[in-house]
Amino acid sequence: MIGPMSSGVVRPVGATYRLQLGPSFTFDDAARRVPHLADLGVTHLYLSPVLEAVRGSTHGYDVTDPTTVRAELGGRKGLERLADSAHVDGLGLVIDIVPNHLGVGRPEQNPWWWDVLAHGRKSPFAHYFDIDWDPRNGAGGKLALPVLASEADAAAISLDRTGPEPVLRYHDRVFPIGRDVGGGDAERVHYAQPYRLVPWDSPVRAYRRFFTVDDLAAVRVEDPTVFAATHAEIGSWFADGIADGLRVDHPDGLADPAGYLRRLRELTGPDAWIVIEKILEPDEPLDPGLPVDGTTGYDALRELGHALLDPAGAVGLSAVHERWAGDDGGTEALHAARLGIGDGLARGDLGPELRRLARAVLRESTPKSLAGPPPQPLIEEAIVRWAQVTPYYRDDYPVLATAAARLREDVRTRSQECDEDEPGSTDAVDLLAEARDRGAETTARFPQFTGALTAKAVEDTLFYRTARLISLQEVGGAPSDFGPTDPHPAFARRAAEWPATMTTLSTHDTKRGEDVRARIGVLSQCPTDWAPVVDRWMLLRPSLLDPVTGLFLLQTAFGVWPDDGAITDDLRGRLHAYAEKAMREGRIGTSWTSPDGAFEAAGHAFLDALFDGAALTDLVARLAPHGRSDALAQKLLQLAGPGVPDVYQGTERWEDSLVDPDNRRPVDWDAADDAHPKQRLVRAALRLRRERPGSFVEGSYAPIAADGPAADHLLGFLRGPRDGAPDVAALATRHSLRLERTGGWRDTHVDLGDDSWTDRLTGNVVAGRTPLNEVFLEHPVALLVRE
Repeated sequence: MIGPMSSGVVRPVGATYRLQLGPSFTFDDAARRVPHLADLGVTHLYLSPVLEAVRGSTHGYDVTDPTTVRAELGGRKGLERLADSAHVDGLGLVIDIVPNHLGVGRPEQNPWWWDVLAHGRKSPFAHYFDIDWDPRNGAGGKLALPVLASEADAAAISLDRTGPEPVLRYHDRVFPIGRDVGGGDAERVHYAQPYRLVPWDSPVRAYRRFFTVDDLAAVRVEDPTVFAATHAEIGSWFADGIADGLRVDHPDGLADPAGYLRRLRELTGPDAWIVIEKILEPDEPLDPGLPVDGTTGYDALRELGHALLDPAGAVGLSAVHERWAGDDGGTEALHAARLGIGDGLARGDLGPELRRLARAVLRESTPKSLAGPPPQPLIEEAIVRWAQVTPYYRDDYPVLATAAARLREDVRTRSQECDEDEPGSTDAVDLLAEARDRGAETTARFPQFTGALTAKAVEDTLFYRTARLISLQEVGGAPSDFGPTDPHPAFARRAAEWPATMTTLSTHDTKRGEDVRARIGVLSQCPTDWAPVVDRWMLLRPSLLDPVTGLFLLQTAFGVWPDDGAITDDLRGRLHAYAEKAMREGRIGTSWTSPDGAFEAAGHAFLDALFDGAALTDLVARLAPHGRSDALAQKLLQLAGPGVPDVYQGTERWEDSLVDPDNRRPVDWDAADDAHPKQRLVRAALRLRRERPGSFVEGSYAPIAADGPAADHLLGFLRGPRDGAPDVAALATRHSLRLERTGGWRDTHVDLGDDSWTDRLTGNVVAGRTPLNEVFLEHPVALLVRE
């Protein structure tokens, strides 16, 4: 046993296990799982947000009081007990923090927000939030709260003087009365407040939100006072030896991410492990100047998924998509769809942010002519055009300076082409560029706007509106790209540049679990098997259901279909819940704000027809073993590969989860089984990492190749101490279905040199030039150790 370390000493992070905390899984519940997780081989528990949140929250990202550890989880004492339990078994804690926003959906639970509602700009907390107090904000300079069902429903606002302080009530929601004009006239009292209750579908928002979530209000942590107030409790975790690292939620939403991260590093100390939820495009590097250890792993998830796809399958799957959806689902189609979606979002859901940004541009730029500046609509048009073609969440990191300059010139050239139809377009772009360069409000708000637009247009909409191969449609994914034939350069780059970055296969945000993605990915090896299934069942879909949604639901059903075809009521319910969310997110025939019952009923009817007709049972029976092969392969590549791997709760065994809240279902801890092939792999790899830490984080990386007719079906690499000989070999089967259909491993060998290597999964010993059918005798993967 390794006992607790002294306060302030950081335990090196080697591998993490993500736990989703909530009222039904508290600190004490987590403490009871410490022996199991220590035995599994992780070095750290990785906790979802632990600060006070909206009561009953199952995720904790709606923090209401950042100065206090959440009571429903056990409070500060419960966190300390968990830390002590972890330390006794040699583990540490990594904790998720949320600097960008606070939960305001229940104002009475957020003391700072309540005070702002009561006192407006005079509140000492008014500058904590990113509020637009401008008289032109659409609410007469007041703080607009979009909560009413309709304009007419303002009549439902009532005055309640029965409690210790008078409040305004709207159904089950309460709001403070900062200025009491007396009497019983609720309308008059409401009008006297610094806030204004407006309909939920009003185009008015007087505060920056997390993307478009009205219940999450942005916080100005760029202000030193606000940073100190929101991070005092977090800092104490490091001063008191509770935490060893942090996961930082959505730093791209901040006014100055780099400045924030520098202050965070000063707070935690130089040795704390800090990873950020930074969504990188395939060609986007993480800025090396950031004082962090890496990202939370969506880039690694994309690279690991690409490594196992068969690029040859793109042609066949594109043909299926084009036959039914009218486009091939490739780069051009996705780009056009993104532009269309983004244009509507920028002017609609993100309209308040757009208009606020345009006013900032007009304040912070100088008109080029005596005629005055272009009207605000032209400035808004310039913002939308520039934001639409920005390929990254934000382009203001120094590492992107060259790309950003090139983009700026492209935007200006396109605006010149528009000048004939829209005079002033170029002037508007020039004013926007000037304002961006001033280092004032526009400088911060433009990249905040592009980040929100990208997230909403791509991950939250586009990825539900195309269906060539949906396993590619994850946060940070590239659905138009089946990946490189050789994935080793990406792995090697991670080992060299960000050796301690987090890697992941499943998170609380993934749209489908890792094993579901693995099975769907097998379709890249057999589009000719998939096409007739699609053609048969798409002909039977209800006429109201559009083809893209039909293709999307069909692939989803394939991903979770039981091997034996036994569809349970639980699975039906989960898929129907997922279908509702997917259809509303895609916004083709329905949406969250305008649900169409007939369209959604058609989607549900299509799923029921698939279930009742055993639509996919035969295909799944043939392909499920290859899905499991890929699931084990990607798990091995992640756990033995460069970076610090995270195991999301429950994914040490087969899992079939879909998007949240499905992926936050309680874990069946009693199902742990050392004989389970995936759990055996996870346990062996994690224990090996803990046994030989120098061979993994900061360790060397080198590809290993096979020779023979099936050589391209081996994906493997060597790891070892940076200055020593490799002592670990991770070998995985690639494209197992195609391998099976072309004769198997036959005379294909791998040369391991003269030393003996032991497979930690089977105990088999191999040496020298070894036939791969002997290496993979029991499993499609091998974890070899040079003894």
